[in-house]
Amino acid sequence: MREQTTDLRETVRQRYAAAAVKVTEGSAACCGPEPVEVDDNFGSTLYAADDRDALPAEAVAASLGCGNPSAVAELREGEDVLDLGSGGGIDVLLSARRVGPTGKAYGLDMTEEMLALALANTAKAGATNVEFLKGTIEAIPLPANTIDVVISNCVINLSTDKPAVFAETFRVLKPGGRIGVSDVVADDTLTADQRAERGDYVGCIAGALSFAEYRTGLEAAGFTAIEITPTHPVADGMHSAIVRATKPTAAEAPAQATTSADACCGVNACCTSGETAADPAPTVAEAKTASGCGAQN
Repeated sequence: MREQTTDLRETVRQRYAAAAVKVTEGSAACCGPEPVEVDDNFGSTLYAADDRDALPAEAVAASLGCGNPSAVAELREGEDVLDLGSGGGIDVLLSARRVGPTGKAYGLDMTEEMLALALANTAKAGATNVEFLKGTIEAIPLPANTIDVVISNCVINLSTDKPAVFAETFRVLKPGGRIGVSDVVADDTLTADQRAERGDYVGCIAGALSFAEYRTGLEAAGFTAIEITPTHPVADGMHSAIVRATKPTAAEAPAQATTSADACCGVNACCTSGETAADPAPTVAEAKTASGCGAQN
């Protein structure tokens, strides 16, 4: 399974590296770069003309997403925003404009070629409140509780470890922070095999979660106020969707911890290194014994 996961990630990396090279080489041609995606369901046509016209042609041409997350996230002046799988930088540059000079837009990508293209586009756009990071979306190279908004454009479906993506996204968000993601989501009735019949993994189809799976994954990571709204079909039973969710504030955390304690042995953060007794009087071991808990490790 680990070898298959590595192979899938490398296939994804190669596809997006090739897309970046195509745009970079095309920018040297007399007529400029051609769009990598020419499709009503994916690519730059999903952005408003005013947004496209305000950016370098190479950033627009490299667009491979299924939506416009920087718009649906309702970014505000002064916020710090992170784009997972930032590609050629279109959503980072749009986000930088929306959060203004007192905010900052980070882009995270694992592909050297895309990062080089994004840096070139940032220089052409003259953006100064932008930073690109190399890494994977399953291990975000940023401290916890530092980001106001996480966006992503048709990238989470490409991950081979989506629980890790959701957990890392939750970790880097500040309490009260939110996500505004565009992604491909499958009807709950479609099996994994049926999704694969409709398109391959690197094409953003085979690896897509169902609506129920997406919601369950976000809930397991700790998100609340989850909304998954389909916007347009991309294949039979497959949809581009806007995904919104919130990391609870500190004021909401105690109620959430109580629920967790009641569900598992009278212990908060049960079976983790941070577990504590819900009632401060007994020890963790005493609390588990009193509740009849089987999870003694």
